Amino acid sequence: MQTFFFYDLETSGLDGRNDRIMQFAGQRTDMDLRPIDQPYNVFVRLNDDVLPSPDALMVTGITPQQTVSDGYSEAEFARLLLDEVFTPDTIVVGFNNIRFDDEFIRHLLWRNFCDPYEWCWKDGRSRWDLLDVVRMTRALRPDGIKWPVVDGVATNRLELITKENGIDHYKAHDAMSDVEALIAVTQLIKTTQPQLYNYLLTMRDKNKVKQLVSVDVPKPFVYTSGRYDSQYHKTTVAYPLAPGKNGNVIVYDLRHDPAMFMDLSPDQLRKKLYATWEERQADDFVSLPVKELQYNRAPTVAPLGVLEQDAGWQKIGLDQPTIEKHLQTLAKNRDFADKIQALFENRDEFKKSPNPEAQLHDGFLGDQDRMRVQVVADTNAEQLADIHPDFNDKRLSPLLLHYKARSYPKSLTKDEAEEWEKWRAAKIIQALPAFMKSLNRLAATQTDDAKQFILQELHLWAESILPSDVSD
Repeated sequence: MQTFFFYDLETSGLDGRNDRIMQFAGQRTDMDLRPIDQPYNVFVRLNDDVLPSPDALMVTGITPQQTVSDGYSEAEFARLLLDEVFTPDTIVVGFNNIRFDDEFIRHLLWRNFCDPYEWCWKDGRSRWDLLDVVRMTRALRPDGIKWPVVDGVATNRLELITKENGIDHYKAHDAMSDVEALIAVTQLIKTTQPQLYNYLLTMRDKNKVKQLVSVDVPKPFVYTSGRYDSQYHKTTVAYPLAPGKNGNVIVYDLRHDPAMFMDLSPDQLRKKLYATWEERQADDFVSLPVKELQYNRAPTVAPLGVLEQDAGWQKIGLDQPTIEKHLQTLAKNRDFADKIQALFENRDEFKKSPNPEAQLHDGFLGDQDRMRVQVVADTNAEQLADIHPDFNDKRLSPLLLHYKARSYPKSLTKDEAEEWEKWRAAKIIQALPAFMKSLNRLAATQTDDAKQFILQELHLWAESILPSDVSD
């Protein structure tokens, strides 16, 4: 039987590769959104090599000390997820989870010698992100829901949607409260716009997305993404332009006339595509309206037919003649697609980290290493000291040291303990200046007693984990 599992994280920062999960909450429901079993609401222990972002903790209100006293170790938490939460036929649901929360889950599993990918696809599992579902609902089928506006600007913040619609959301940015609010908003969309809801639920299947968005049989489609204009609720009509990396597809935003880009050289196109944030703020800057659609990330897409009802074209500020004109321009300039494809194929990858915990995306493991990783995961604390796998992948030996040091420190030899302490000390010393700068900035502006308490706890946390030669 398929079930939903709605979940939310509170984290020590915004970087899934280097920051940590501090709180996890979730609730399983049936397909009618009725709760099944008791909810999860747990802390995950912050280790002594992590200086959390003070700004993040100002939002969540969670202290490192609270996670240490009440939390699971990372290894324990990883097993809980795989054994109890991400069970077969589970649809994992969140709010901006595919871009944010899921990345933290993948890196947690990587650090703890668990497969970082199977939890969201194997044995009938899948994932769904309600953020773009909410955006498309607001853009195309807004009736029946009260939509928040702040200072004249539309917003889709979860806590404001719940407030506008009389839904209890007693503590925004508390993981459990956010989960309960997300289920309620999902029920609201399901009740008021059942046809759109049911359609978008099926489109979490990458094969169904490929049927709609294909470079082999290209046709325009409706696409909602955070990359598009907020003026039109992040929704536009896009067109499959060229194949992308890893079997994905590059799409063009047909809101914009492609004629202005046709005579640009590859170097000029590259500068537009990879412009810095500062460069994009210039008054004369025109962004290149292309992006990569990833089939396995449950993109929120629909056929043009959804625009034929309820003045859909007008709601997103487009019309069919404009779309046809821009399509004809693309058809007359077929080399444009080749130039754009070359830009994506030759793009610079993200800067590689020397930290093995942040090297998940540097490559896939071979079959032999996958078996050795499984052996590590299945080894109990008492036997872990005697495990010395002969890994082929250079990332795994240092990763094993970190895994043992964090969750099973008694399994370390004297040399391993010294090596870990050297690495931990260097990491803390590198992060300390930015941490103290943020702490001092907040201390000078926060007057709320609860916020001051968190800042004091952060001070104490930093003092407690400083390397001995620094703290002295």
